[in-house]
Amino acid sequence: MLNEKLKSYTVILASGSPRRQQFLKDLGIDFVIRTKDVKEVYPKYLHGKEITDYLAVLKANAFKDSLKKNEILITADTIVRFNGKVLGKPTDAKNAKEMLKELSGQAHEVITSVCIKTSEKQILINDSTDVYFKVLTDDEINFYVENYQPFDKAGSYGIQEWLGYIGVEKIVGSYYNVMGFPVHKFYKEMMNL
Repeated sequence: MLNEKLKSYTVILASGSPRRQQFLKDLGIDFVIRTKDVKEVYPKYLHGKEITDYLAVLKANAFKDSLKKNEILITADTIVRFNGKVLGKPTDAKNAKEMLKELSGQAHEVITSVCIKTSEKQILINDSTDVYFKVLTDDEINFYVENYQPFDKAGSYGIQEWLGYIGVEKIVGSYYNVMGFPVHKFYKEMMNL
């Protein structure tokens, strides 16, 4: 459906995330990947969705002078929020294990923002999901980090991977948002574009 609607446009996904790429493929959207190095720094006074909104727009603005009339740009950002602080992507295995120990037995919030930009307008959507972890053992955490190397994932885990299978007790909100893309909201905006 979307591919037919978007046939006169070139859809650009500005993300190296294999999960986001798969979502667009599964929605039947033909797209090209173009990424730009953007320093993901945000003002410290921002909180929650303000952070992901800011970063998704920051990534989109890197393309503002090169976007053609028939192009649609898609950028996104995801964070994990726990006890009032933001957990980004881990710097190394030690950092990943520390993050997972913090999240063990606790609930946290996953927030994703998506920016849809054309040469004429910009749409910003976001979503939030609460994730509840069981108490994770050190062996489970070590096994996961060593075998799955979640260094490209906010909060050091992918819900669609082994740790999600054995560690997530429940979620409140969109599963796909936890994977880094609120597909249901994105689809609605693209159909209305």
